[in-house]
Amino acid sequence: MTSSPLGRAWSRFDGPGRLVGVDLARGLAVLGMLAAHLLDTERTLTADPSTWVTLVNGRSSILFAVLAGVSVALVTGGPRPLAPQRRPRAAARLALRGALLWVIGLLLVMTGVPVYVILPAYALLFVLALPFLGMRARTLFLVAAVLAVVMPWIQPFLDAAPVWAGPAGAELEAAVGWAYPFTVWIAFLLAGMGVGRLDLRNIADQGLLAMAGLSLALAGYGFAIATAPVAEDTPFLTAVLTAEDHSSGLWEVIGSGGFAVMTIGVCLLLCRTPLRWVAVPLRAVGSMPLTAYVLQLVVWAIVAQVLLGDTSDLVGIREAGLFVPLTLGLIAGCTVWALTIGRGPLEMFVDNVVRLIVGRDATPGARSSGPAPVTGSDGVGGPR
Repeated sequence: MTSSPLGRAWSRFDGPGRLVGVDLARGLAVLGMLAAHLLDTERTLTADPSTWVTLVNGRSSILFAVLAGVSVALVTGGPRPLAPQRRPRAAARLALRGALLWVIGLLLVMTGVPVYVILPAYALLFVLALPFLGMRARTLFLVAAVLAVVMPWIQPFLDAAPVWAGPAGAELEAAVGWAYPFTVWIAFLLAGMGVGRLDLRNIADQGLLAMAGLSLALAGYGFAIATAPVAEDTPFLTAVLTAEDHSSGLWEVIGSGGFAVMTIGVCLLLCRTPLRWVAVPLRAVGSMPLTAYVLQLVVWAIVAQVLLGDTSDLVGIREAGLFVPLTLGLIAGCTVWALTIGRGPLEMFVDNVVRLIVGRDATPGARSSGPAPVTGSDGVGGPR
């Protein structure tokens, strides 16, 4: 059966060399992205289940950033980083992927859909990751921790830089994805690379990720509550000592970064159980994250233009009830594609361009690393 097209597609989707738990985490992040875009998520989180949808705000985008780091690590050797003589080609491939993501991101910005497109930020993060390709997990976690603690104190000054208020400030923000400032978000990418340098098929490492992520999440959100009275009268401290979504504050970086690590660990553990098969549709979405991210924005733009005559009408598109049909259509389409054809169309396009220009990836077992690191995230405009 594996010699047939369907057999090859299934082998790629669920073969022994694929980390299906990572696909599940990506699928959950895509659904979180859709919810953050198209549902009313501006609610205070309480014990009432109706408020839990607010969890997708900010956390889905951070989960994607961490997962992007996981993919970067996996395609550059996994637990064993590539030898120095083999890194230049891997670096060239990543840099070219980043360039392609940047172009795709700018095209999405031009649709006028009211989202903060994350792909330009991803492009910069891939380039910034290049000097770290030879590092092992412990060093990557250490560097990520230092950046996570230090950069939120510097970010308010960077946000206040005159360049953003200049005549081309808005265009520059879109071009570099400043809604997801790479100066802070590089910590998420490097943390993900550290995760990808672990043995992600080992149950002990999977459990460690879940527990370490939970501990960081509790610490970040707990300290946010504890330090709120100290920060409330000082604008600078208010900007730094916060876990507010999309704030790049210290406690958001620690809390939501931990939440992302915990989610990856839990997904890896769940896929050791029969839930692996129940989750096939979500895994299918997560197996082609770039396609899913781009497709939902393109469909949004087309529907908004046809129904409302304005792609930037966020309230109107939410009232039109696009979330349910788009989510079901995305799940169905990705599942059929993944089980019959295999890799997502945009993933294939990016890989073919990179292969044409740079050459085939020479990494042994590269197929086992899962999808290429070209995921998107839930950058939403207006309510985030």
